[in-house]
Formats: sequence, structure tokens, C-alpha cells
Amino acid sequence: MRILRLFKILSVAVTYGLDEFVFFHSSAATARAVTRNLLFWRRFTEPRGVRLRRALETLGPIFVKFGQALSTRRDLIPLDIADELAQLQDRVPPFPGEQAKTMLEAIYGRPLDSVFAQFDTTPVASASVAQVHFAILKNGREAAVKILRPNVHRAIARDVALLYTLAHLLERWFSEARRLHPVQVVAEFEKHLGEELDLMVEASNASQLRRNFSDQRLLIIPEVFWDYCDTRVMVMERMAGTPISQVDLLRSKGVDIPKLARDGVEIFFTQVFRDGFFHADMHPGNIQVADDGRYIGLDFGIVGTLSNTDKNYLARNFLAFFRRDYHRVALAHIEAGWVPAETRADEFESAVRSVCEPIFDKPLHEISFGKVLLRLFQVSRRFNMEIQPQLVMLQKTLLNVEGLGRDLDPNLDLWKTAKPFLERWMSEQVGWRGLIRALRHEGGQWVTVVPELPRLIHRALTAPPESALRQEMESLRLQQRSLQRWLTGVLVLLGLLVGMAFALMWLVLQGGY
Repeated sequence: MRILRLFKILSVAVTYGLDEFVFFHSSAATARAVTRNLLFWRRFTEPRGVRLRRALETLGPIFVKFGQALSTRRDLIPLDIADELAQLQDRVPPFPGEQAKTMLEAIYGRPLDSVFAQFDTTPVASASVAQVHFAILKNGREAAVKILRPNVHRAIARDVALLYTLAHLLERWFSEARRLHPVQVVAEFEKHLGEELDLMVEASNASQLRRNFSDQRLLIIPEVFWDYCDTRVMVMERMAGTPISQVDLLRSKGVDIPKLARDGVEIFFTQVFRDGFFHADMHPGNIQVADDGRYIGLDFGIVGTLSNTDKNYLARNFLAFFRRDYHRVALAHIEAGWVPAETRADEFESAVRSVCEPIFDKPLHEISFGKVLLRLFQVSRRFNMEIQPQLVMLQKTLLNVEGLGRDLDPNLDLWKTAKPFLERWMSEQVGWRGLIRALRHEGGQWVTVVPELPRLIHRALTAPPESALRQEMESLRLQQRSLQRWLTGVLVLLGLLVGMAFALMWLVLQGGY
């Protein structure tokens, strides 16, 4: 089955002349000439961008998603190709509206006119996995109805199986590929695809993001109408906005474009570092702008999550980069185990400096994160750096944010926009605010844990198996560390109170004189 799919991919590539993209370099002139002579009957009248887009549409959802990601990287691919691939964001050929109506009636188990007061069979958007129709609920509220494409599960499962085959072959035959963990990366991709194919998961993602940005100061998330949702259909509030890619129209409406670019950066860093829960599919087809300049988020099938450890590690590295503290960057990578423990910090520091130093103090239009990442990849290969599969979505989203920022305001200074936010976040995490938060969260726990410490210590010391002893000692060490933080916080607070009392007494005495 996988062999047949591989032949299908090769057949589509030949049919649409995609070998032109493989043998474009002058060093491949011989291969290009041989291919042209072997396939002499082909005649192409359509531009290369159109052929590439049609090939990706023919190959199915995973390839469409690949084209969507490429469309945001106008600094890495020619503009004619980027413009054509941009149509994949929300203009994939739709399936018939009547078929969508039939599918919905099967899901709800009753005629559609008994569910909605009005349903428009003409889709307003069509993407790789689903398409959207407008409707009006019985209570009069306007809604957007998202429904999965027919047989999409089967098509994606087929291509994911092929990706697993390629990943296993890479790990088996190429030692360099093992460092990139291709099988784990495919597994991570499969997990997110599985969530994207369950619209109840997407609905819950939308609900979480709406709650995270409940003030709606920068970002508006549509309300989910849960009574109408199913694993195959999601019904939400209909939003009115302008696609973020239509910059001239936004400008004519009085939207402050430079502020819009800065707000986008703040929204991204807020999702990542405050919430650890971020929209991981931020291409222009999923973002609109309200007339008052606020962002409108759409399509929540792919989200990323980060643990507190990941957030702290990333924040420290971002700040170290912004401050050009490459020694701190090198130490953070070694301490986190991302590079081997025997790596010399000074050598890794020098390598990171050679990549990052040239890009500072430049506006965004003079910086290509794609090229920087390629250079960092070369450096990481030299030091046997481990690629972290759990951060793949974050890396992809960062590239999407860069592409959006570049389109909105080429002069955006990403460093100056992000640095104050990260410094404030770090202050809240590790400063006195972080101490108070830790005391509030852990204080109650230690009221019950402290009396048990003697028994835990005795158990750890008398446990005969070495493995059990290690586990108990590790547990004890973590509890003691937490207790030390708690006691330190109490002492600090007591010291502050005593200091304030002495200061107050001194002021009273001064007033008495």
C-alpha cells in the first residue's frame, strides 16, 4: 500500500513537472537535461506556482499543509510561488455543499431545517481538512459551521504511514538523521493531526483560548456553541473581520499597521510564556482583524503546549539572546542536556555568537529567521545537539509569526518588541512576585508534608533495595528543596515586616521630636 502511494506521489510530481524544483540548481544541469529528454512529451502551459499548488491539492491534506507553511516564507521562496501557495490557506477546492448538508443531517439524525433556521450550502472557506458554511441558529444568532471533509481520516492515515516509513529508513541508514529524531517528530505531527481531525478537541481549544484572552483587549476568539458540536462538526460564533493579508484594505479602514504587528508579537509571547498554550497554525488564512484593530483568531485544530520547565528554559534563552549573553545560552543548553555534557561551553558560546551577532540591531526585513535557523542547524550538528520534538510546533509557529510580521511591517524590530515582555515575565516568575506565588501554591501542601519528614527520612535510610533508596532520596530531595524555598520565603517576608516595623518606629520618633 505504501509502495503504491509512493508511486502515486512520483506520478503526480512527473505530471505537474515538479522535477523543475528538484533540478533547478546549475549543478544539476545534466540531470535536468536527462529528465527533459526522457519526458519529452510533456508540455506545460501553466506557471510553475500553479502547477505546484495543483500537485499539492491532488496529493491531499498533508501536502496542502506543507504548502500552507511554505506560503508564509516569502524570504525563502520566489514571490510567484508564495502568492500561488497562499491560495491553499483557505481556498482549497471545496466538496459540494449538498454533500455537506447530507453529512450534517446524518450527524444530527434529523432534517437540517430543524437544527438551523438557515443554512448556506455555499462554503465560505475550504481548507485541507474541513470547510466552513454560514448558518443562523434557531435563536437568531449567526454561526459558522465547520465540517470535516469526507474520507479525510483515511487519506491522512495513508500519508502518515508513509512518513513513518521514511522516518524509520532515515534513522536506520543515516546516523546524522538519528540526532533529529524523525520518528518522534512524525509521532508529534500525527498527534496534532489526530487532534485536528476531532472537532470536539478543536472546540475545547477555542474555548480555552477564549478564556485565556477573556478581556479581548488584543485577541478575539469566537464563542463555541456546544449543543451543536460533534467530533465531525463544530459550530461557533460567526466573526466579522478583514483577512490580515489584505494590508491595504486594513490601512484604508484606519487600522494602525505597525501597532498591529507589535500586538501580534505580544499575543504570541503571551500565549507561550504566560499560558503555555498557543495557537500553532497562525498562517494568514486563520487570522482576521476587527475594524478596531484587534486580532480575530480562527481554526484551532493545532495548538501547542509547554511545561513550566520548557517555558523557563525558553525565556532564559530568549533573554540571553536579547542581551547577547552567549555564555548563558551555552550553559543553558548544556545544563538542559540538549548538547552532550562534555561539550566545552566556550566553544559552543563562540559558535552561537557567530550565528546571532550579525542579526542584532537590524529591522525585521533585513533578518531571515529561516536562514538563521539553517545556520543554527549547522552549528547544532557540529556539537551533536539533540532536537527536541516537543518544541517543533513552537518553532513552526515562530516562523509563521515572523512571516506575518514581515508582511505587516517590514521595519518591525522583533527584539525590542519582545524583550520588555520577557523581562516582565521573568520578573514575575523568579522575582518577589514569583516567591509570593510559590508560597501561596505550596504553603498549604507543606502544612501536611512537614510532619511526615521524619518518617520519610527513616524509610529512605532503611529501605534495602538500591533503586527504592534512590527513589525515596530523590523524593526527599525535591521535598526538602521545596521546603527550603517555602522557609526562605517566610524568612524574607518576616524580615520585610520587621524592617517596616523599625522604619515606622523611627518615623514616629522623628515626629515626636
